[in-house]
Amino acid sequence: MDLVLVGVGGVFGGICRFQLGKVISQKANTSFPIGTFLINISGALLLGILTGIDTGNSGYLLLGDGFCGAFTTFSTFMYEGFNLFQESDKLNAFIYILSTLLLGIIGYVCGYAMGRTIVQF
Repeated sequence: MDLVLVGVGGVFGGICRFQLGKVISQKANTSFPIGTFLINISGALLLGILTGIDTGNSGYLLLGDGFCGAFTTFSTFMYEGFNLFQESDKLNAFIYILSTLLLGIIGYVCGYAMGRTIVQF
């Protein structure tokens, strides 16, 4: 059953990432990977909320491991960061990599605090 929960969540997370990334990239019209950046930060925030709420094992498998695991993407983050370096866009590469890591941590911590606040109500 655990594999089914992770799989179902992963399917929806992957589809959401693909569609949202496509929409953001079309509207942004920039070489900066803003789609992956926004998706990863929002995914970290969502995972923090889920952890703070403590959705239980089944809820976490579906939403945390499944949905958030497929919605966010470390491999694309690395690929796009490396491409910025290869394209001699080193400043944007540093900004992208460092801000993703920093804001991802901040997003998770803020999400966790929000989740704990929700539980207290």
